[in-house]
Amino acid sequence: MIVISGFIEINPDHIAQARAATLAMMTESGKEDGCIRYRFYQDVEYAHMFHVYEEWESAAHLKAHAESAHMKVFRTAMGELDVKSRDVKMIEVDPAHWKSL
Repeated sequence: MIVISGFIEINPDHIAQARAATLAMMTESGKEDGCIRYRFYQDVEYAHMFHVYEEWESAAHLKAHAESAHMKVFRTAMGELDVKSRDVKMIEVDPAHWKSL
């Protein structure tokens, strides 16, 4: 299983556009084969910070996601939002060791 987690900081003037772009991305990504979870969360203290969390069944599913049409649309939208910083990490998890607390 692949887990993606991190944040994207955008120009505060573009919060509404970021919300629309992330909602569209969540909706379309959630329909993809191999997508277990795909969420964005807007920070309650810093509204211009968007946290991303994804779970994918495999690296092949993540690769297909990266090449999807909605990912291309999302990348274009992010380019128009004046992204200030981004820190997103990927880890591979053995599902046998993935436990709920």
